[in-house]
Amino acid sequence: MSHVGVGPRSVTRSVAFLAAGVLTVPALAACSTEEETAGKPLAAQDIAPAARARVADGGTLRWAVDSVPDTLNAFQADADATTTRVAQAVLPSMYRMDAAGRPVRDPDYLESAKVVATEPKQVVLYRLNQQAVWSDGREVGAADFAAQWRALSGRDSAYWTARNAGYDRIEKIERGKNDLEVRVTFGRPYADWKSLFTPLYPKDVMGTPDSFNDGARRELEVTAGPFAVEKVDRERDEVVLTRNPRWWGDQAKLSRIELRALPRDKRMAALVAGTVDLAEIDPDAAREPGFAAAPRRTATGTPLMGPGGSPRAGAAGERSAADALRSWAVANGSDEEAAYEEILAREERREARAAQERRRRALSGYEVRRSLEPAYTQLALNGADGPLADERVRRAVARALDRRKLAQAVLKPLGLPAVPVGSHLALSGQAAYADGSGALGGQDTEEALALLADAGWVPGGPVKEGEKAAGGQRKGSGQEEPEEESPGGDDGTYIVGEDGKSGDDDGGDGGSDDGGSDSGGSEDGDDGDDGDDGDNGDNGDNGDDGDDGGNGDDGDDGGNGDDEDGGKKGRTGENKAQGGAPGAYAPRGTAAPAGSAVAPLAKDGKPLTLRFVVPSGSGSKALRTVAERISGMLERVGIRTELTKVSDQSYFKDHIASGQYDLALYSWPASAFPATDARPIYAKPVPAADGSLNVEQNYTRVGTDQVDQLFDQALATLDEEEARALLRKADARIWAAAASLPLYQRPQLVAARKSLANAGAFGFETPVYEDMGFLKKGAQGARPPASPSS
Repeated sequence: MSHVGVGPRSVTRSVAFLAAGVLTVPALAACSTEEETAGKPLAAQDIAPAARARVADGGTLRWAVDSVPDTLNAFQADADATTTRVAQAVLPSMYRMDAAGRPVRDPDYLESAKVVATEPKQVVLYRLNQQAVWSDGREVGAADFAAQWRALSGRDSAYWTARNAGYDRIEKIERGKNDLEVRVTFGRPYADWKSLFTPLYPKDVMGTPDSFNDGARRELEVTAGPFAVEKVDRERDEVVLTRNPRWWGDQAKLSRIELRALPRDKRMAALVAGTVDLAEIDPDAAREPGFAAAPRRTATGTPLMGPGGSPRAGAAGERSAADALRSWAVANGSDEEAAYEEILAREERREARAAQERRRRALSGYEVRRSLEPAYTQLALNGADGPLADERVRRAVARALDRRKLAQAVLKPLGLPAVPVGSHLALSGQAAYADGSGALGGQDTEEALALLADAGWVPGGPVKEGEKAAGGQRKGSGQEEPEEESPGGDDGTYIVGEDGKSGDDDGGDGGSDDGGSDSGGSEDGDDGDDGDDGDNGDNGDNGDDGDDGGNGDDGDDGGNGDDEDGGKKGRTGENKAQGGAPGAYAPRGTAAPAGSAVAPLAKDGKPLTLRFVVPSGSGSKALRTVAERISGMLERVGIRTELTKVSDQSYFKDHIASGQYDLALYSWPASAFPATDARPIYAKPVPAADGSLNVEQNYTRVGTDQVDQLFDQALATLDEEEARALLRKADARIWAAAASLPLYQRPQLVAARKSLANAGAFGFETPVYEDMGFLKKGAQGARPPASPSS
């Protein structure tokens, strides 16, 4: 799934409007406390917590990661998630994230830190842990802070830095009463000062441009964490960490951590072979019946039944008694040729069952630990040109979508809370979180149609012969690259609405090739206006009765009103009406059922068709399922979508970043410091010196001066409550612009050896590497807390 790394407020009509540059939004209730507004994390971390006394000393943790990093310097442009993993284990951090995604002081490095002056300048005084030393024996001190500031300040272009946010506001760094006190004076106020010096590199790395640019790419000779970097082995595709003998805190339980680069599609084979102990996996893999039963429900500690919990009825390899009797009769019958073929088939089935049993036994030593990743998936609407440059059309797209049902399609079959994300700038539980979606409004078909009509898009309007769709190919795109061809000659493009089918119909996910996809098949038919997951609730037990269509074989999908003409569809979406053939379509020109969709829209002789770009890789099935459901919802208001699959390698660089799309799905990581980290994502694009448009990370190309000003004010406000209020105002304006629609928090599914403690689906919290390890014989890990800590 593309990763760049709460419930909606229902209103009848839009409650926000732009008039003379002023946005009117609903005020937060005066009686609400900050805690009530921010809420709690939707899911606790799931790491099989255990007291250190229960964890054995020694052992090697083999941890599957996406790549061996190109650099170990987290401040360079090509740093990746594995770079972060290594830095967390081997380098100092002044602050770490707690279970609610909020920054907390790390006492192993920092005794205290506070703002000691605001006038005439902001001054922060750090008091370091006197035991903190680098692996070469030198104290962690002011010289390291000063070297990192100079390298990241942006004043010396010889340093090849990826970012300097915050460091560019520092005026000077001084030694305090001793080398363990550091005084940082800011030239401009900086609210997010706690984001700085995490990680902190030694002055040996930061001291000169040469050492910064090249010294920490392949090795880190000097470290100061519970682990140290032993080697980066590119031949074996692994990074090896070993205990740091100079570590002053609790000694690491593990002797060694091997971070092994392993593609997602090879991780199940590695788990079956027993060559890894910890691996993040995709939803399809998490539903393997062989994993240990009854994984812990992340919010309650109770057993979680359903997908991934236990084998469902009708699992592969099981045959009915009638089938077995028929097979015996054929194998022992008078037709020798048929008997011979049946004997061979029975032998193949025995071998398949034996292989399946071996796989089940191998996987029974693992369990799937589940939480929500500190990141959310959004629908991006490219407002650079075309129909989506009109705010009314973007708002109509947003009002046509039922975000709750999209969240349910992905998260509910996995046993995770299916609550749509209500903020662009924080997630539930984080201090800055508040549901600002009311500034745009919830799903409302009539409102969407009214907005489209106001923008001049007429249902069933005349289309000039030979006219191209109003959306689709972007300006200046030139000849589009050939799209990846799918089996059967499909060119990778499917236009929802042209075949008379709604992409969110009861079966088939709008022509998906995902075979059920990792969101549980997405055949629940719950995207209709009158269907509601069959159980009319958001907290189903995700069992095998098919209440969400996720994995059940015989459940009623609850109906969406599309089958009331007497025909019925099975779980595969095949037409089972009397006289109908599976997969048959009505003759071209047959009228659609009343109320299922409006006629396609047109304006100035051009139809309204939006190019929806999706990645084609096996790990992106959930994105494609969500895209198909969105397409079906849009088709109900007359907006057609052209679903175009492109390779994973080209998806972001050649389409998202370059603006060659109308609609796209990708993710942003949550940050504890949104004033700093989210500003470039929503900043108003400005012309560059060469005439191009500088969009920073705002790939929707929609921004406003008001949003930029609110970010700037929040960044310069040292009153935390006032800063959060400013950020919430900025979020409401981002919602009102309708260029980015947060959908759901991403699932985090980690296969872990059952004996592995204090590791798994970490959620928001920074891993505590020194506590990870394997349980002593006979020891049991603790159950997760009843609710996540805040």
